[in-house]
Amino acid sequence: MSTSIDDLLSFAEEPAEEAHRPGGGRARWVLRTLAVTAAIVVVVVVGLRAVGLQVSLWIIVAGVLAVLAVRRVTAALSPPPPPRAGGRAPAGEEPGTWNWAARDALRAAINGWERPLDWCSDNRERFTERVLPRLGELADERLRQKHGVTRESDPARARALLGERLWTFLGTPARRPPSPRDLAAIVAELEKLS
Repeated sequence: MSTSIDDLLSFAEEPAEEAHRPGGGRARWVLRTLAVTAAIVVVVVVGLRAVGLQVSLWIIVAGVLAVLAVRRVTAALSPPPPPRAGGRAPAGEEPGTWNWAARDALRAAINGWERPLDWCSDNRERFTERVLPRLGELADERLRQKHGVTRESDPARARALLGERLWTFLGTPARRPPSPRDLAAIVAELEKLS
């Protein structure tokens, strides 16, 4: 079997889902609706008779069909479910509208740092327990990606790459949390790792 490059690079839209449905789709839907209606009507009639009430069977059937119709219409009009948390966004052009309900990854990342930093702004123990290990993980990941080492695997090389100020900051618990200016300088040094 031979495939040309044109066959590989050509784009054809996939047929709609309705085209894949077998011929008995409508009859199957009607039979399923009738079966569900009958089951619900039986349960309602038994429940009403158990409490001593009698209602016309046709009123119950009409009520059940009305509820099923409303359920079907609302399901058809509901928006699609939000994408899963780890899913990828589809590539290609944006439709030109902004999805205000979508989670902003940049905002989530900022909030992931903003809250602990704010919470630890005047508490040395909290800073040492919460923020310093995250900064150490960031430094190790940066070192691993750029140079193939971590602070644990090759301390001498990591110390030379990080610089004395950053090495001391990451390895020694602070007497007080750093000021925003000091923290900005430390993050800038982390970003300089190349």
